[in-house]
Amino acid sequence: MRSIAVINQKGGVGKTTTSVNLAAALAAAGRRVCVLDLDPQAHASLHLGITTMDGDPSMYEVLCGDVSIDQARRHLTDRISIVPANLDLAAAEMELASEVGREMILRDKLDDDQEQYDYLVLDCPPSLGVLTVNALVAVGEVFLPLQPHFLALHGLSKLLRTIEVVSRRLNPALQLTGVMLCMYDSNTRLAAEVSSDIDEFFTSNVGSRQFFRAAQFFDTRIRRNIRLAEAPSFGQSIFEYAAESNGAVDYRALAEEVMAQEKAGRATNRMAA
Repeated sequence: MRSIAVINQKGGVGKTTTSVNLAAALAAAGRRVCVLDLDPQAHASLHLGITTMDGDPSMYEVLCGDVSIDQARRHLTDRISIVPANLDLAAAEMELASEVGREMILRDKLDDDQEQYDYLVLDCPPSLGVLTVNALVAVGEVFLPLQPHFLALHGLSKLLRTIEVVSRRLNPALQLTGVMLCMYDSNTRLAAEVSSDIDEFFTSNVGSRQFFRAAQFFDTRIRRNIRLAEAPSFGQSIFEYAAESNGAVDYRALAEEVMAQEKAGRATNRMAA
């Protein structure tokens, strides 16, 4: 099983869009996928048409209560499920502050889960707090969505430092395995220049840091597409909402690259030591 945390501490970069639509593309390709919504804004849950009501188990109860992953999970189809979030999750940072081993809670919950999946996709909040650290401890891989503008690398060193510290101290199996560009406009020179800069940055650093050793800058560019922006308001993935749109084409292509990583030996297993 591959487990992937989709993270960026900057909001609005396509993180949730990528989490949901990559998961949906993998499911459409025959893989069994579970999405874990770790963002208190619950955008991944809403994107997939899930709204939790009072008393419904959610990611908050998983992390701060006695609820299991299985009890909180919602099966959308036979191939895709979600553990939803709601605004209560915003209180988790404060409630877990004094908890011993708080960084390991999600990992332990996943270890107890008996359901078998090909992929776990974790949509992380736009911060580097307890929720994101829980995700990094629980998974084997990190995917990093970026926008093609000159601020794309701003704050990246702090994010990479967090990944490196977690991989060294808490999760030796953790690897940055994927970087993708979202909201890409091929008609602008800026997008091409920034794409080249990002490619150069990651290529030059691959050999110098252990957690970079399997990093791949995906060839697929997720183009700016109004259908991708519209789909969440209908509670649908891009494949349900506009299956022939550029957004659907791009996320299918990205899913093909992700699945190809397994054959190339880039993918890591969450349970690897």
